[in-house]
Amino acid sequence: MTKIGLISDTHGFLDDAVFRHFADCDEIWHAGDFGNAAVSDALRECKPLRGVYGNVDGQDIRADFPELLQWQTEDIQVMMVHIGGFPPKYNPKAKAWIEEYHPQLFISGHSHILKVMFDEKQQCLHMNPGAAGKHGWHKIRTLIRFVINGKDMRDCEVIELAGR
Repeated sequence: MTKIGLISDTHGFLDDAVFRHFADCDEIWHAGDFGNAAVSDALRECKPLRGVYGNVDGQDIRADFPELLQWQTEDIQVMMVHIGGFPPKYNPKAKAWIEEYHPQLFISGHSHILKVMFDEKQQCLHMNPGAAGKHGWHKIRTLIRFVINGKDMRDCEVIELAGR
């Protein structure tokens, strides 16, 4: 069983509450727009970190994180990209990657809109944790916590941090 803390769109701001909410997690996954290396460094000090760069990230983040990350956690194929869309409105690049890699879990950020939805056609769960930073049009900063246990993804919790 692997407990995941999912975050995105921090834009250089990392609320201290993130560490409290992710204290029992085994890994933290960041779906892009870290904003600066101080955010990734602080998350790495807390837990093992996986992430992708986002459109606002500079060379410090782009040198450390890829555009696309594809891996297996337990028995689940995971794919993460910052700008990906959502079922069935994937952007063309993300759609091509989904068709190539056939993930069971597709994670993206960028929109600042929290979504957890299943794509029947692709047989894939999509997650976007919304935005945890203070920049953007979102009104509430959000995170997601969930568990991967073998082939099961469960215990999904949406966490509202506070207003921007």
